[in-house]
Amino acid sequence: MKPTIARTPFAACAAMMRTGAVFVLVSLAVVSSADRIAAQKPSTTTITRLYTAADGESHAQEIAVAWRPAGLRAELSDSESVKTTGAQFLRWPRGFVWQGHPASKRQYVIIVSGHGQVDVAGGQPVRLVPGRVLLAEDVTGKGHTTRVGADEDLVMLLVPLAQER
Repeated sequence: MKPTIARTPFAACAAMMRTGAVFVLVSLAVVSSADRIAAQKPSTTTITRLYTAADGESHAQEIAVAWRPAGLRAELSDSESVKTTGAQFLRWPRGFVWQGHPASKRQYVIIVSGHGQVDVAGGQPVRLVPGRVLLAEDVTGKGHTTRVGADEDLVMLLVPLAQER
């Protein structure tokens, strides 16, 4: 004798929900595994270098951080050390625009909070968002223009580089 299956709307709905739940769980497992695998691949970390070209204009170039195995632990990576002379926070008010200024010195500029942009020759603006790292080396020439967004102040961490010998 075969078991009878209840054919009520409630039973049919419950069966569909079980099937749907299994599908969702399998889908999440596949997506989760793909994310975990992607997270294990080394990613490229870039810094935006601002420099003065032969034309006297400021330009931007993306440069990759060169990673190497870290001495602390086998699963860590680090970059070559850079000599610096200090660190200082700087806050520019919302809506502030500083046209045509070169960098005051060779330094890393790390955006802590706020938004803005740097305009350089060529018309492609460099977006300033939290976490963005700039290497400001355009200490001569016409300079770049920095614009702070209208919604909040721009907070930066300036890390001047020691002079190269």
